[in-house]
Formats: sequence, structure tokens, C-alpha cells
Amino acid sequence: MPAGAGRRGLPPGRRLYWLLCAFTLKLCQAEAPVREEKLSVSTSGLPCWMVEEFVVAEECTPCSTFQAKTTPECGSTGYVEKITCSLSKRNGFKSCRSALMEQHLFWKFEGTVIGVALVFACLVIIRQRQLDRRALEKVRKQIESI
Repeated sequence: MPAGAGRRGLPPGRRLYWLLCAFTLKLCQAEAPVREEKLSVSTSGLPCWMVEEFVVAEECTPCSTFQAKTTPECGSTGYVEKITCSLSKRNGFKSCRSALMEQHLFWKFEGTVIGVALVFACLVIIRQRQLDRRALEKVRKQIESI
């Protein structure tokens, strides 16, 4: 009788997979009521630009050192734009992403992709040379045995 022929059920890897799925589902169900309570909170604590229309008074600019220390919107990107909310007529700041910053991140990503591509191209060339040497050695041994 082959090893494992009398066993029933899922292989060990599958059991672990389904166990993790069940555990994740249980966690999601446990968190659902908490999320509903958070949704029912009034919008008075939110910035005005999240709940009403706004006009950009000043385009996206880098934060000054003073703004970086005092304005929480500067923390995430380092750039802010000044806005005026239409209904409440309140002025405020909104975090934004600068075109210069986006361009810098794009070229950084492109450089990384090219670097990874070059590394793998070199690995392919090295592997191909190894396989070619093995094939030539095999052919040489076959010719010598004749």
C-alpha cells in the first residue's frame, strides 16, 4: 500500500490555507460593527474640503519649515495647497502631490526597473553559457566514447 493511501482529507498545506481563510473571515466579521459605528460619526470634525466644494486659492507649493512644524497636512507629502471652501467660506490647507515630486518618483521607478532588468539579463546570459558548456561537454564525451 503506497504511503498516504489510507489518509483522507486535505493535504497539510490546504488545511492551513482554509484555516487562515476561516480565521480572516472571523476577524472581518468581528470588526464589522466597529466600522458601522465609525461611519455614523458626524462630519463636523472633518476638514471642509472633504464635505463640500472648494476652490484652490494657491497652487501646490513646498511647505516652509514653519508650515512643516505647524501644519499637519505638510507631514504626508511635504507640499500643500491653500483652499477656500465654497459654502462655509473657510480657508485651509490641503495636502497635495507636486508635479516635480511625481516626476522624480517616476524616474526613480524607471531606474529601478532598468537596473533589475539588467541584473536578470546578466543572470540569463550566465545561465545560458553554463548550459552551452554542459551541452558541449556532453557531446565531447559522446564523441570520445565512440
